[in-house]
Amino acid sequence: MIFEPLIINGAYKITPKKLGDNRGAFARVYCAETFAAQGLNTEWVQMNTSINARKGTVRGLHFQRPPYAEIKLVRCVRGRILDVFVDLRKGSCDFGRVCAVPLDSETLDSVYIPAGCAHGFQTLSDDVELHYCHSQPYQPDYEGAVNLSDPTLAINWPLPITTISERDQSHPPFATIESITL
Repeated sequence: MIFEPLIINGAYKITPKKLGDNRGAFARVYCAETFAAQGLNTEWVQMNTSINARKGTVRGLHFQRPPYAEIKLVRCVRGRILDVFVDLRKGSCDFGRVCAVPLDSETLDSVYIPAGCAHGFQTLSDDVELHYCHSQPYQPDYEGAVNLSDPTLAINWPLPITTISERDQSHPPFATIESITL
């Protein structure tokens, strides 16, 4: 696996070694020993899937506050997305920075998102499925979100937004979000 550091400290794009022959392909997308050698989380307590029918769908930007601030490992298992996250960590030199990473089921890449970041994505194809690993269980009383259209963040969604929930449209602006102390 190749671990490529991203513009937010502690975040990585992870590219597996894909082996192929006339049968198809094989790749290791997670290995506790390899992640531990990189100093990354190896305990995943919850795994979720997100299925999205339409190209241009946007979800996010969601996060959880301590003690349930979560590390995420996200992989697109069908289709293509632009994965986006924002550093909300108090005292971080990357506070407020946005990172956008394309993920494609063909390449098998994943993104490792540190705790204290708000996360979202836009589908770049129809019929998209994501697989998320979480280091903490979901706790509704500790959830938070940032408005994904906030001009302060200047997220460049590559496609017109075709589908978005009312809830995601009404999240508060970045300037009103209290930074996360980990």
